[in-house]
Amino acid sequence: MIQKLIDSIERTGAPIVVGLDPKIGFIPERILGKAFEEFGETAEGVAEAFWQFNKEIVDHVYDLVPAVKPQIAMYEQYGIPGLVAFKKTVDYCKEKGLIVIGDIKRGDIGSTSESYAIGHIGSTQVGKNVVTGFNEDIVTVNPYLGSDGVKPFISVCNKEDKGIFVLVKTSNPSSGEFQDREIDGKPLYEIVAEHVEMWGADSMDGSYSNVGAVVGATYPEMGAKLRKIMPHAYILVPGYGAQGGKGEDLKGFFNKDGLGAIINSSRGIIAAWQSDNYSQFEDGMVGEAARAAVIDMHIDIERALSSK
Repeated sequence: MIQKLIDSIERTGAPIVVGLDPKIGFIPERILGKAFEEFGETAEGVAEAFWQFNKEIVDHVYDLVPAVKPQIAMYEQYGIPGLVAFKKTVDYCKEKGLIVIGDIKRGDIGSTSESYAIGHIGSTQVGKNVVTGFNEDIVTVNPYLGSDGVKPFISVCNKEDKGIFVLVKTSNPSSGEFQDREIDGKPLYEIVAEHVEMWGADSMDGSYSNVGAVVGATYPEMGAKLRKIMPHAYILVPGYGAQGGKGEDLKGFFNKDGLGAIINSSRGIIAAWQSDNYSQFEDGMVGEAARAAVIDMHIDIERALSSK
């Protein structure tokens, strides 16, 4: 799967993933009002608004980027209707040729971990039929429970040609409470990174592994160090834009081949229509503003990497 992602990155020239993390406050009245008119001010109404919002963004950016990353919690809070919108979004993005990274951050052990993996990136036999769940291409995984929680995902990756991104050093301010704690003279996030490289050896797909890592753009020095610890792991980099990360911070996340990292932006793209930076667009022009934000992000990253 990681080779498919690399192929898409090279085709578009943009190591960018769009985070499809909708909130009611991001959705213009023309979309929200129509959904509420049809379904009422209900979970079903919100789910329809999310779906239409996502679709408009995807229709305007699918030719510019290799991947999208829907955050499942934004949908789960509205119960089954929200999950239906999540699934519709996943399916539509794949129809448009995008790699779908399900931001699910699952972490458990044994059969429970295996079930999470099957439900999101795998399939299961039901009588004579093969049934898939959400069917993303790649998912995020929390490694806090150790190898018992990660290896079932790797088994499904190898069976189904899928991938995972393991949380190593996250972009949130309090991540250091646990991740920076020293154990045997090194921070915990380095130990996790060493395991990511080790786990990845069992799931190579060309020069890179199907076992990647999540490392926040808000920690560029750590990103450069972790890049060396995990030479075969692709790095998913959140924290660009709204969380403070910028193109100049990203150099160390990439390998000398210009590959090795993909940068996520969520609010900076999907809520660009609300930003003063894109005031040239009429109120509610969600897709057009998102496209302009992706182009600007691409220029920022390209400029930074060209000076590496």
